[in-house]
Amino acid sequence: MIRRSVASFVLLIGAATAAPAQTVNEPTPAVQPLGGPVVPGVCLLSREAMFANAAVGKAATARLQELAQTAQAEIDAERTQVETEARALEGQPDNAETRQRREELARRWQALQERAAHSSREIAATRAKALERIASEAQPVIAEVYGEKGCGLILDRNSALGGNFANDLTPDVVRRLDARIQTITFERERLPQQQASPANTPAS
Repeated sequence: MIRRSVASFVLLIGAATAAPAQTVNEPTPAVQPLGGPVVPGVCLLSREAMFANAAVGKAATARLQELAQTAQAEIDAERTQVETEARALEGQPDNAETRQRREELARRWQALQERAAHSSREIAATRAKALERIASEAQPVIAEVYGEKGCGLILDRNSALGGNFANDLTPDVVRRLDARIQTITFERERLPQQQASPANTPAS
């Protein structure tokens, strides 16, 4: 049972890192663009493209990937130990000593799963905090460009189905954000450990 569990274990810490990169000059519609006149006072912004293309966003993404890889390596190191010990127990006589070792492996496996889930939550919290900090740095830049363009309304560019994108603020915001800040430094967020529920405790 331990061997099968180890073989099926997949840690998805990497999913907690940055969103997929986009280009500043998007969108590039798959169909003929709708075009049309510029709507006065209506402006667009893609926060996703801003985070992905600004220098500070790229730096944060690289740091998040580094932290996620470190967290993954910590889990992988212990998982390898559990796998090795599980293989060593295969074919062993079913006696009291062997059963005790299997039960101990089951407890270690459960604890490893809990640590993996906890690490994933910490990386996600780290990403959220980094994005919040970048958004805080970007807010005055967005307000500045918004005022210069004479905007009266700003919409999420990714929600627009088509039209004239001349009032897309994203490229200007990215350029000015680059002039304001290039990088940020941060460490992995540490969250309180969650208590394992009785239902998740391996049976003796």
